[in-house]
Amino acid sequence: MADLSKYRNIGIFAHVDAGKTTTTERILKLTGQIHKTGEVHDGESTTDFMEQEAERGITIQSAAVSCFWNDHRLNVIDTPGHVDFTVEVYRSLKVLDGGIGVFCGSGGVEPQSETNWRYANESEVSRLIFVNKLDRMGADFFNVVDQVKNVLGATPLVMTLPIGREDDFVGVVDLLSRKAFVWDDSGLPENYEIKDIPADMVDDVEAYREELIETAVEQDDDLMEAYMEGEEPSIEDLKRCIRKGTRDLAFFPTYCGSAFKNKGVQLVLDAVVDYLPSPTEVDPQPLTDPETGEPTGAVATVSADEPLRALAFKIMDDRFGALTFIRIYSGRMKKGDTILNSATGKTERIGRMVEMQADERNELSEAQAGDIIAVVGMKNVQTGHTLCDPKHECTLEPMIFPEPVISIAVSPKDKGGSEKMGIAIGKMVAEDPSFQVETDEDSGETILKGMGELHLDIKVDILKRTYGVELIVGQPQVAYRETITQAVEDSYTHKKQSGGSGQFGKIDYRIRPGEPNSGFKFTSSVVGGNVPKEFWPAIEKGFAGMMGTGVLAGFPVLDVEVELFDGGFHAVDSSAVAFEIAAKGAFRQSMPKAGAQLLEPIMHVDVFTPEDHVGDVIGDLNRRRGMIKNQEAGTTGVRIKADVPLSEMFGYIGHLRTMTSGRGQFSMEFSHYSACPANVAEAVIAEVKERNAKK
Repeated sequence: MADLSKYRNIGIFAHVDAGKTTTTERILKLTGQIHKTGEVHDGESTTDFMEQEAERGITIQSAAVSCFWNDHRLNVIDTPGHVDFTVEVYRSLKVLDGGIGVFCGSGGVEPQSETNWRYANESEVSRLIFVNKLDRMGADFFNVVDQVKNVLGATPLVMTLPIGREDDFVGVVDLLSRKAFVWDDSGLPENYEIKDIPADMVDDVEAYREELIETAVEQDDDLMEAYMEGEEPSIEDLKRCIRKGTRDLAFFPTYCGSAFKNKGVQLVLDAVVDYLPSPTEVDPQPLTDPETGEPTGAVATVSADEPLRALAFKIMDDRFGALTFIRIYSGRMKKGDTILNSATGKTERIGRMVEMQADERNELSEAQAGDIIAVVGMKNVQTGHTLCDPKHECTLEPMIFPEPVISIAVSPKDKGGSEKMGIAIGKMVAEDPSFQVETDEDSGETILKGMGELHLDIKVDILKRTYGVELIVGQPQVAYRETITQAVEDSYTHKKQSGGSGQFGKIDYRIRPGEPNSGFKFTSSVVGGNVPKEFWPAIEKGFAGMMGTGVLAGFPVLDVEVELFDGGFHAVDSSAVAFEIAAKGAFRQSMPKAGAQLLEPIMHVDVFTPEDHVGDVIGDLNRRRGMIKNQEAGTTGVRIKADVPLSEMFGYIGHLRTMTSGRGQFSMEFSHYSACPANVAEAVIAEVKERNAKK
C-alpha cells in the first residue's frame, strides 16, 4: 500500500507564454525523469509532443507526467494557456488536488490567467504562485504581487524575494530560513550556494518576513496570541499554518525565479511537498444522481479500501492506440478487472494500464486511490464518464463543457476522403468535448463546431497532417427557420380520376401561428363523419411531412397549428393516400397566405471585459443588433449579458480582443429563435435563391 499522504496531484496553469511547459521541463530534470532538457522554442519539450505544439510553441493538450521529490510522488499535468483550449485547463483542474499558477515577471497577470484563476476558484483548488522569467527585461516581482492582489482579488503570501533584477537576477532569499540561494552562470540547477542575505536586502527581508508570519499565524489562535506577546513561532509551526491556509484558499504562497535559467525551481518543489494538499486532505468528490445530476449527499472517500470510483478526464489517440486518462478517487484498479461505466451502463475489462512520463509509458499491474493513470484501448468511455465497481454503481459529479461558438462547413477534396474523414473526426470528437460535428441535412455538408477560430484551425490542421485528409473549408453559416404570422381558413380538394377507382379527398382546415417553441400541432374537430377518423393520421402526416421545407427559402418551419374542421369523402375513391396528398397541397396553397416569416437564431452572449472598455463593448453589441440584458461588476472586470443574433457574431472574438487589448473574453449559447428584420430576411432569401440557381 502506498502512503497517500506522500502523493501530490498538481497542475501547472497560466497565460500563454508565461513559461508553464518550461517549468514542467525543469521539474522533470530536477526529479531525474529526463537527462536532457528540451526547450519549447526549439520545439523539443517533453510534454509538447504534438507536431502542431512543437511548431507553434504552444501547448494544446494537457500532458501528464509522474516524478518523485523528497520521497513524495508528484503527478504533474501541464495545461495549455490559450483561451480556445480552456476546456483542457478546466478538465485538468477537475482531477487535481493542487496547482502552480505561473505568471510572467514582465507580463504579470494576463487575461487568460484570470480565466484559469476563476476556474481554479470554482474548482476550489489550492495553489502556489510562481513568478517566472525574472531574468527578462522589465521583470518586476513586486509589481506582479500587486496585480495578484488587485486583478485576481487574491492574497499572495510572499515566501521568497529575488536577488538582483533582469540580467543581474542571480537567486532568491527564502524568508522562512533567512538564507540566500545563489546560482552560478553554468545554467545547471544543482549549482547553487546557500549564503547569508545580501546586506542591502536585510531590511526588506525582515519586513516581508514579518508580514508572512502575521498572515500565517491567523490560522492558529494560540500561536497568534503568543506572537502578539512577542514570542516568535518555530518554523515547523509556521509551515503547519501555511499548509492549513493554503488548503483553505486563505492565501497563496508566492515564489519567484527563472525556470529557463534553472533558478528557484527547487524551492517551488519543496513548497509543493510542504504546502499543497495530498489526495486525502481535499474535500472528497461528491456523488450525483445519474437521472437528475443532483448531488446525493454521498462522497467518494479517498481510500484504497473503498469500492472503485474513478473519473475519465481525457482521451487521447496516439501511436499506441486510444489512451483514457483516469483519476482514481477511491478503491483500486487491477489489470484484468471488469469495471462498470455508469454513464453507458456497460462493463469493460481493464487491459493495459500505464503510468505516463509525457509520451513515454511504464506498464502497471495495479493502481489505487490518488493515482492518475492511463488505460490503453477502452472502447466506450468518454471524457467525464464515471468508472466504478459493478457491485457499487455510482456517478461522480460530471464535467460541464462550454458550448461551441463557431462553426464551419467542410468537405473532403476527393471522393475517397470522406470515409477517412468520418473515422478521423470520430476520434477527435472523443478526445475533445468542446469540438462537435453534425451533418447539415439541407446541404449534406459536414459542420465542425468549436471554441474559436484557432481551435478549428488546429482541428483542420490535425485532420490534414495526422490523418491525411485534405479539406475544402467553407464560410460560417447560420441555421434560419420559417414560421407564419396570420391565421387562415381554407379548403382543398384532391381529385384524380383514372381508369378504375380514382382518388378523392376534401379537407376544410384552419392554419394559425403556434406558441413559441411549440413545433407542429395537429387537431381535428370534425363531427358527423365528413372525414372518417381513420383518415386523420394520414392528413396529419401530410402536413407534418411538409414542415421540413418552408415556402420562403426552404428552411424548416416552426410553431404552426393546423385544425381540421370539415371536409368530404367518397365511399369508393377516398383513401389514406388521397388525404395525405390533399394535406400536402393544402400546405403549399395556404402557407403564402398566412404571412410567412423568416426566424433567426438568437444567442445568449456573456462578455467579460475590463472596466475601462465597457462602453466600447456595449456600443459594439448594440451595433450588432444586440439587446443588453444586464451588467455585473466583479473584482477583475465587468460581465455584460446580451441577446445577439448569431449572424452578427462571426469574427466577434477578433473584434473583442482588439477593443479590450486582448483582455476580453466571451461565451455564447443558443437562446431562442426570433423574427428577422425585413432587410435581413430579404438578403437571406436572395442569397438562398442565388445558391439554388447555381446548383
